[in-house]
Amino acid sequence: MKLNKFTAVVFIAILIASCNVIDDLLTFSIDNQTTFKIESGFPLGTAFEIITPEITTNSSADFENNNTKADLVKDVKLNSLKLTITDPANKSFSFLKSIHIYISTSDNDEIELAYLDDINATSNTIDLICTTQKLDKYIKASTYSLRTTAVLKEAITQDITIQSDMKFRVTADPF
Repeated sequence: MKLNKFTAVVFIAILIASCNVIDDLLTFSIDNQTTFKIESGFPLGTAFEIITPEITTNSSADFENNNTKADLVKDVKLNSLKLTITDPANKSFSFLKSIHIYISTSDNDEIELAYLDDINATSNTIDLICTTQKLDKYIKASTYSLRTTAVLKEAITQDITIQSDMKFRVTADPF
C-alpha cells in the first residue's frame, strides 16, 4: 500500500516537472521599441498625455522564428520595460515624478502596461514596474498603440526624447 502511494507521488512529481520543462521549451521573448517626446512647457504636478505612433508588432514573423503560430500562443506578459533618455544626452529622469504607460489596439480596450511612481532617479534610464496583464491579443495584433501619462516635478526647458524598450515573454502550446 505504501509503495502505491509512493509511486503515485513520484508519478505526479515527474508529470509536473515535465510540464514545466515543456513550457520552458515553448517560451521565448519578443522585443519591441519605440520613442516618444516630452515637450517643454508642460505644467508641474499635472498629469499630461503623450501618444506614440502605432507600433508594428511583426509578431507573426517572431512566432514563425520560434516554430509556433499565433493561434498556439497561450500567454504573453510584459517582462521588462526600460526607458532611456536619448536627447539631450546629459539629461536624467530627476524631472519626472511618475509615469504610466497603457497599451491598446483598434479591437481591444486600453489596459495599463507598466508604471513607476515617486521616481527618484539620477540616471538617464529607469525600469518601470510591469503589470501582470495578459497581453496575448495585443501582441497578436498587427499593430498596437501606447499612451503615456506623466507628472513632472521639475520644469523642463527643452524637449526630451525617450526610447522605450519592451521585452515580452511568450508561451505557446505545443499543438
